[in-house]
Amino acid sequence: MRLLLRLLARLPLPVLHALGSPLGIATLLFRPKQRRVMAENMRQAGVYSPAMMLRNASEFGKNILETLAVWLGPTERNLARIREVRGWEAVEAAHAAGRGILVLIPHLGNWELIGQFTAARLPFVALYRPPRQDWADALMREGRERNDARLATPDVKGVRSILAVLKQGGAAAILPDQVASKGDGVWTTFFGRPAYMPTLSHRLARSRGVAPFLFCCERLTWGRGYRLWISPLDDLPEDRKAGVARLNRQMEALILRFPEQYLWRYTIYRRRRRMGPPDAA
Repeated sequence: MRLLLRLLARLPLPVLHALGSPLGIATLLFRPKQRRVMAENMRQAGVYSPAMMLRNASEFGKNILETLAVWLGPTERNLARIREVRGWEAVEAAHAAGRGILVLIPHLGNWELIGQFTAARLPFVALYRPPRQDWADALMREGRERNDARLATPDVKGVRSILAVLKQGGAAAILPDQVASKGDGVWTTFFGRPAYMPTLSHRLARSRGVAPFLFCCERLTWGRGYRLWISPLDDLPEDRKAGVARLNRQMEALILRFPEQYLWRYTIYRRRRRMGPPDAA
C-alpha cells in the first residue's frame, strides 16, 4: 500500500488533478451527509449553487491526491510547483526584526504545501491533532516533519513548543478555522452563524514579539501549480471574543476570493458534548 501511494505521489500534477477531480465528485454523489453539510455551509456564506458544489467537490478530490505528493514526493519538486509568492517580503522584514512568525492557515487551497515552504526558510513547528489510525498518523508525520519541521500536539507541552519557537524568531503554524475543545474557545460568528472557535490563535497573535500572518496556497487551473498569498493580520483587540471575531472576518474575506477551494464539508458549526450554547451576543 505504501509503495502504491509513493508511486501515485510521483505522478505529474496535471495527472494527479485529473484523477482527483472525479474522485472528489464521487464523494459528493455517494456521501449524502457531507453533501448536506457542504450545501448548508455554502448557503450560510452566500456562495451556494449546484455548479459551485461540483467545483468544490472537484477541488476536494484534487486536494486529496496532491496531499500525497506533498507528503511523499520530493521536496524540491513540491516547492518548484509554487509559481508565485505574494507577501513574503513582510515575513522577511518581521523575521529580520527578531519577531516570531505566526502562520495562520485556513482550510483553503493546498494548505499542506505552506508548511514545507515555510520550513525551508525558517525554524518551523506546526500544531496538529493526531488521527485515530496509527497508519494515518505515521503517514502524516512522515509528510509533515521534513526540512527539520516539527509537529506539536494541542496540549500544554505542544503550546510550550510553539512559544519557544516563536520566541527564538522561528515560525509556528495553526489552522484556526476549527471547532474548539471545551474550555479552549469562545462563541463567535463565522459567516454570520455562531461557531465555537479556538482562542489559541488570538493568544499567540497577541504575544509580545509575534507577527501574525494569514497564508493561502491557491491552486492554479490545469495543474499549473500554486500561487502563495501572505497577508499581515490586523491588530487584534485584547478581548478574546472580539479578537477571534476580527480574525474570522479576515478569514472570511480570504475564503470568498477562492470559495471553490475551501473545505466546506467540515462541520464547523457542530457542538461538542457538554458544550454550552452560544450566548445572546
